[in-house]
Amino acid sequence: MPRRRPHGWLATAARSLRRDIEVARERDPAATSLTEILLCYPGLHALWMHRGAHALYQRGLRTPARVVSQLSRAVTGIEIHPGATIGPGFFIDHGMGVVIGETAEIGEDVTIYQGVTLGGTGKDVGKRHPTVRDGVIVGTGASVLGPVEIGEGAKVGAGSIVIRDVPANSTVVGNPGRAVVVDGQRVRDLHHPDIEHTRLPDPVAEAMACLVRRVGELEKDLADLRAGREPEIRKGPDDDCLPTVQEEISTILGLNGGAGI
Repeated sequence: MPRRRPHGWLATAARSLRRDIEVARERDPAATSLTEILLCYPGLHALWMHRGAHALYQRGLRTPARVVSQLSRAVTGIEIHPGATIGPGFFIDHGMGVVIGETAEIGEDVTIYQGVTLGGTGKDVGKRHPTVRDGVIVGTGASVLGPVEIGEGAKVGAGSIVIRDVPANSTVVGNPGRAVVVDGQRVRDLHHPDIEHTRLPDPVAEAMACLVRRVGELEKDLADLRAGREPEIRKGPDDDCLPTVQEEISTILGLNGGAGI
């Protein structure tokens, strides 16, 4: 007898499972075996349970869907509302403390780390959670709040708080989050090391370092004037950092409307 082909949904589920396992192997060097991935990755368990909860949610079975999501939360430490839409290739590394809201939309090949919140900002109805485009990385402890859009290929640094849209292919750090790299180019001449998740620029620290250097130069100039000497004429990289210093101070004090990115 000819071999029967599996049902469409079963084949789709098998493809999704294979891709989930491949993603874990690609993005986590600690993944050493298939058995370990299947048994010891709470991010995968939460994702698999979310798919079941989301299917119930789409069929109008809201309470059973929430029960499944709460069971997943108790087991994995990851809370994903059953209404959230998640694309293929999604990976949660470690995952404890991750919260994803009801109207969140997550694209393809997105990676998030432990403690990330994709949340809302109030009791508004309708779209109130973030949209995360393909290839985004959201670092440990970052919060993305409200119906903002994180552009394709963007990176959100650990601990950042994002409340405004993020351009595609950019790197965002700080509170409030601000873009320091866009399309591989430094924004406003900020010093930036190689783009890595563990080494992101800190514009506040760079602005403070510039201020400390300038205060030292001013003190030396003042000492020269008091001694009757002509102050040294300088022209260096610190001259270019002053606009950034002024902008960072204004952002911290809320003098420019809090524009972060």
